[in-house]
Amino acid sequence: MKKVLFLLLFSIVMSCTSKKDIYLFTSFREPATEGLYLAYSKDGYHWKDLKGPYLKPEIGASKIMRDPSIAKGKDGMYHMVWTTDWRGGNGFGYASSKDLIDWSEQEFIPVMSHEPDVVNVWAPEIFYEDDNDRYIIIWASTIPFRYKKGKEDEKNNHRMYYVTTKDFKTFSETKLFLEPGFSVIDCVIVKRAKNDYALIIKDNTRPNRNLKVAFGKSPLGPFKNISEPYSGFLSEGPTVLEQDGKFIIYYDNYGEKNYKALKTSDFKSFKDITTEIDLPEGHKHGTITTISEDVLEKLIQKSKEK
Repeated sequence: MKKVLFLLLFSIVMSCTSKKDIYLFTSFREPATEGLYLAYSKDGYHWKDLKGPYLKPEIGASKIMRDPSIAKGKDGMYHMVWTTDWRGGNGFGYASSKDLIDWSEQEFIPVMSHEPDVVNVWAPEIFYEDDNDRYIIIWASTIPFRYKKGKEDEKNNHRMYYVTTKDFKTFSETKLFLEPGFSVIDCVIVKRAKNDYALIIKDNTRPNRNLKVAFGKSPLGPFKNISEPYSGFLSEGPTVLEQDGKFIIYYDNYGEKNYKALKTSDFKSFKDITTEIDLPEGHKHGTITTISEDVLEKLIQKSKEK
């Protein structure tokens, strides 16, 4: 009897511990009018299409959904933000879901409404700060004649801004997040260890349009020691997954019309692993998070209906 009970308990423990989180990659398809697309991977390299759309854009003047960024907090909810307008918008879209299938009502968050001359709000990115149980949302905006423009047009001279929130109902005052002295977009905060953060940035200055990295002791910076470029020209939309103490950086090399990936342990030396990855055709700028096997099973069933 004791042996039977031991085997039963052992099988229960093994079944629980064997369940691993699955990587989920958000995406959109040009021209960004259809909505949210998803792909999943069990190894972080090979991605299977879950089709879409899972959420169609209903807000913003342009009714588009670009650059969907998702983060999961302690509440177990998936919180997503996205670009709602290519030009002319002063905020971003927001919705939440427990299973990525049934979503809350879409909301427009006007984070730049206090700036009457703002040109855009691009690629909002969510970072969940577990130490303070809050979300940091960063994005790129252009305010003409606000900063030194270099080689850029005044209406394409971006800087990064941010707000924080605990509940997506009340938000902090919008503040400047990064002013590196050049046009910058598509930033991603990466926690490496306690009080140790990397910030992936896109230098949007002509003709560079490539990726760099900076370092800070807080997710809100200041971020310093901006590196030399580590990607080719015409690269954007980076996102990162951590695996076995190393980081894989996915990015859209739109100059060559493909996705590429780099692996690093220190954000100083990078190994190109592009030949080791594969993504669904048409995949565009999104972020990587994790989901449970139960959530994946429901998504797979839903994808069969599409």
